[in-house]
Amino acid sequence: MTLTLQPSLSRVSGRALWWTRVVARRLAGAALTIGVATFAVYAALAAAPGDPALALAGRHPTQERLAQLHHELGLDRPLVVRYFDWLSGLPRGDFGQSLVYRNSSVTDLLGPRLGTTVFLVVYSALLILALGLFLGVLGGAFRRLNGPVAALTSVAIAVPGFVAAPILISVFALGLGWFPAVGAGSGFTDQLRHMTLPAAALAIGWWAWLAQMTRTSLRTEKAREHVETAQGRGLPPVTVFRRHVMRNAAIPISAVFGLTVAGLLAGAAVVEQAFGIDGLGSLMLRSVSAKDYNVVLAVASLIIVVFVVTTQLVDALHTVLDPRLRTKGGRP
Repeated sequence: MTLTLQPSLSRVSGRALWWTRVVARRLAGAALTIGVATFAVYAALAAAPGDPALALAGRHPTQERLAQLHHELGLDRPLVVRYFDWLSGLPRGDFGQSLVYRNSSVTDLLGPRLGTTVFLVVYSALLILALGLFLGVLGGAFRRLNGPVAALTSVAIAVPGFVAAPILISVFALGLGWFPAVGAGSGFTDQLRHMTLPAAALAIGWWAWLAQMTRTSLRTEKAREHVETAQGRGLPPVTVFRRHVMRNAAIPISAVFGLTVAGLLAGAAVVEQAFGIDGLGSLMLRSVSAKDYNVVLAVASLIIVVFVVTTQLVDALHTVLDPRLRTKGGRP
């Protein structure tokens, strides 16, 4: 009995140790990426032209008044010191004080806008997933539909959100009157109506990209030898498509969708401005022009964290879907 259990316990402990190393390595890499990226954003904003003290000093400020504001805002300290002071507050959920909205903390500014942007991003992601996968599977599974799907996605992928926004407003808001053109709404149903056009404008290029990747991946997998072997064995077409085509194609498809979700948060700024939505993106654009360091850094940090976490989750999903990624010269 002991001889039987010992190899099993050894394999289990080996897998646990391997997964522990993988998780630790990924967490360290994610933390380093977030730290470098946020410092790069902070340094770039500090190097940009303009002085936030000028927006607070009023007309014709004296040098003494500017120096006083620089000291009050902490702008007379070295860049690295200011950055690490900001970084030290993150474990407490403290993003610092806004330099422009003097009586408001950054957390108070982000709180009511975070839900609006998350609603927009999730709504857009669902549209991308539904439409992108639907058209991609049609083009990849049925040869006759490959051409029309390729043509449609090629046109859609070339339309950016800031171009789609006024077209959607003109047709569906002003022309047909189906949806509101401005604002985020209140309550789930009203918010759903207000967010439909912004979500569609944000999703238009991304769903086309996902559809193209899905169509290409499915057609590539269908042409592989093991699929032809499964068909030769007389397996039902649905079974062959589900087990041998869709499963392998899911790896690049999930990668594209993961990058899409990460990119939506950054792309939401333009759409929020176009539809008059007071979200994180529009707040960041206003804060960039005012050089409100803490607000810009907080929003940029959220975008960076979402991007890093999403890519890590996609990598983990790839490890689950493809057992070969769990080996490095042998089984873990």
